Amino acid sequence: MSARILDCRPIGDAIKEEAAAEVAWMLAAGMAAPTLAVVRVGDDPASAVYVGNKVRVSEEIGITSEHHHFAAGIDHGSLLAFIVDLSQRPDVDGILVQLPLPAQINEREILESIDPAKDVDGFHPLNAGRLSQGEPALTPCTPAGVIEILKRSDVPIRGRHAVIVGRSNIVGKPMASLLLKESATVTICHSQTVDLARLTRQADILVAAIGRPAFIDSTHINDGVTVIDVGINKVSDPDAVRSLFPSDQVEKRIAAIQKRGSTLIGDVNQRDAIEKAANFTPVPGGVGLLTVAMLMKNTIRAAQSRRSVLTGRSQTL
Repeated sequence: MSARILDCRPIGDAIKEEAAAEVAWMLAAGMAAPTLAVVRVGDDPASAVYVGNKVRVSEEIGITSEHHHFAAGIDHGSLLAFIVDLSQRPDVDGILVQLPLPAQINEREILESIDPAKDVDGFHPLNAGRLSQGEPALTPCTPAGVIEILKRSDVPIRGRHAVIVGRSNIVGKPMASLLLKESATVTICHSQTVDLARLTRQADILVAAIGRPAFIDSTHINDGVTVIDVGINKVSDPDAVRSLFPSDQVEKRIAAIQKRGSTLIGDVNQRDAIEKAANFTPVPGGVGLLTVAMLMKNTIRAAQSRRSVLTGRSQTL
C-alpha cells in the first residue's frame, strides 16, 4: 500500500479565497475591513517568521493587520495593560499573542485578558469551554484546519474511531472536541498511556501531536488508516534520514541538512506512514499550511459576529 498524500496547499488556498470574498462583501456593504492585532515579544527567529507570514496573508486577503513588537525584557504588567487596551479598542476585531512568551510573563493571565470575542487563537477558557460543550466558539486554528483537511479530502469522520496522541490545550483537547462534534468516536492518548501502540492501531483516523520527531512508526499504524501529522520537528542526522523518509525523498532531505543543518519532520515516521496508511499529511506541506488560513477565517468570524447587530449577516465561514 502507498498512502495518498493529502495536498493541503490547495485546501489552504481555497479557504483564503473564501475569506477574501467575505472581506470584499463587508467592504461593499460599507463596513471597514476586519482588523487583526498581532503581538510578538522578543526576537525568536521562528516567531518572527510566523508573525510575518500572518501579517502578509492578512494583507493579501484584505484584513487590516497591526504588528506590535515588544522587547524580550518587557514586564508583565506593561504587556497586560497593552492587551487590555487592545481588547477595549472598538476598531480591533481579532487579537493574537504569539507564543511562547518570556519567562517573566504569566502566559495564562495574558491569554485570559483577551476579550473572548476577539480571541482568534481560540485559547481563552470561555472559548475552550464553549467548544467542549459543542457551542459556537472561536476555535484553535490548527485542529480546525485538520477538520477542513478531512472534510475537503472526503475522508469520512462520522462514526469513525479517531485516536489523538497528545493532550495539549492548543491541539489535542480541542481536536477531540471538534471530532466529537463531527460524531467520531474519540480516544486521547498521552505520555502516561499504557500500551500506546495497541490503541493507535485501532484508529481509522490517527492524529499525532506530541512534539517528538518520528515517534509514531509502523508499530503504531494500522493498514488503511488516515494519519494526520501535526508535529514540526528538525532532524540533523543524515544517517537517520534513510529510516525516516521514503527513498524518493532521501537525497533531497540529506541535501537540506547539508545546506541548512537540518530538515523538517513531523511526529510520524514518514516512510512507515506512506507504506501503511491510506491517507497521510506530510511535513512540511501539510497541516501547517492550514493554520494561517484558519486564523484569517477566525478573524472574519470575529468581525462579523461583533457587527452582527448592524448587518444581520449569517456566518458563512
